[in-house]
Amino acid sequence: MGVAFVPLYIKYLGVEAYGLIGIFAILQSMLALLDMGMKPTLSREMARFSAGAYDSQSIRNLLRSVEIIVLAVAIAIALGVWCASHWLATDWVKSSLPVHEIQRSFTIMGVVAAFRFVESIYVSCLVGLQLQVIESLVGSSIAVARGLGAVGVLAWVSPTLEGFFAWQGLISFLTVPLLAIITYRFLPAAPRPGRFTSLAFRGTWRFAAGVSAITLLALLLTQIDKVLLSRLLPLKVFAYYTLAGALTGALYMLSAPICAAYFPKFTQLATTCESSALARAYHQAAQLATVVMGVAAVILIVFSDNVLFLWTENANLTQQVYPLLQVLTLGTLFNGLMGVPYQMQLAHGWTSLTIYINIVAVALFVPALFFVVPRFGAIGAAWIWVSLNAAYLVFDIFFMHRRLLIAEKWRWYSEDILLPLIAAGCVAIICRMCMPKEVSRLMDVCWLLGFSGIVTIAAALAAPYARSQLKEMVAGGISQVRQRF
Repeated sequence: MGVAFVPLYIKYLGVEAYGLIGIFAILQSMLALLDMGMKPTLSREMARFSAGAYDSQSIRNLLRSVEIIVLAVAIAIALGVWCASHWLATDWVKSSLPVHEIQRSFTIMGVVAAFRFVESIYVSCLVGLQLQVIESLVGSSIAVARGLGAVGVLAWVSPTLEGFFAWQGLISFLTVPLLAIITYRFLPAAPRPGRFTSLAFRGTWRFAAGVSAITLLALLLTQIDKVLLSRLLPLKVFAYYTLAGALTGALYMLSAPICAAYFPKFTQLATTCESSALARAYHQAAQLATVVMGVAAVILIVFSDNVLFLWTENANLTQQVYPLLQVLTLGTLFNGLMGVPYQMQLAHGWTSLTIYINIVAVALFVPALFFVVPRFGAIGAAWIWVSLNAAYLVFDIFFMHRRLLIAEKWRWYSEDILLPLIAAGCVAIICRMCMPKEVSRLMDVCWLLGFSGIVTIAAALAAPYARSQLKEMVAGGISQVRQRF
């Protein structure tokens, strides 16, 4: 939802100031290191609780133990960013903005990041309890309040970075107790209130340590390019990269709900050793993710300049950003396709594969960035991102399917990935060739929406599971019409 308001943020704050919002996004991502694998562990254990692995008292003790640790870390985050704010404003950022404004913005960023750090544990609980509908409703409502309220503050109260971040902090301050109340509402009553105990982590620490290592390596792989660019490039140029990244990051909003929805199911089926049902669910999830995320990615790649101009209404900004958008979208698509296989590994409690592969990737990726970025700038970093994720599609899948769902690898490649993407890509290119060159903005929107629908249908028809779902929907619709007449 926040992506929809980015052009308005740029309008009121300017491109350079928007670069600081990009640095805030990096800060939030890097803080995931500090949860020490607790949030993914909490989600997994909530799913296991639903399958009968815990009683109500044990799961409440685990939640309370995580709450206390996360609260302490959140306080440390706020204090740490405040202490570092002057150094960040003067030595890290290359900007023409006033130093005192940048410093205050960093201070408020630390508080907002701390609140959001606490929010995430309750989101993990709701996902693990398979309450995705409730989590989505609450999350989308909060996102609207954050984005729309921020625009209101910038337009009518204070068109400054401090005003923007202060509003984000207020919403997070209200969100934390709301999510806590909802989470505890859906946990069954226990003989006594939850309490902190080290015993709550006895059966989970290995998994948490593995996830924490994966998180560390993944953040190095996904954020080090942005960290390095924020240091080496002027803030305005970094803002272009951030803008392209904001659009490509929205692709995860399409695939993440699918991964989150299937993860508890994967965990339950893996726990009960229902291999055939697990394989079926795996392919269903992978095909849905490919159709939903893949279509959006193909549209962004083929129609990148049209989408950017419609989004920003700024021809100069579009020319600066669209080459970055095309390359980053391709890399993000490859990365997103790995979401379902990764959830399958976590459902089995298997973290070592991703750790080993990420160690190798970091050893190659980070030196490559230091070599490429000073010479080729942002576009070089984008192409390294593509190469990295293309390698994941080969090596991670190869080793995973030697141990899990051994007979399903080539079906994943062919039916779940290649067929829908090839169909979507071919149809999108044909649509681009047929698109009129000079039309009004309204007609441009209509053409894009129409082409998106056509590309979606093509991808869905090429994916066996999605195709069967479409057939059932059409058959059901025809049956209802016949019953009426």
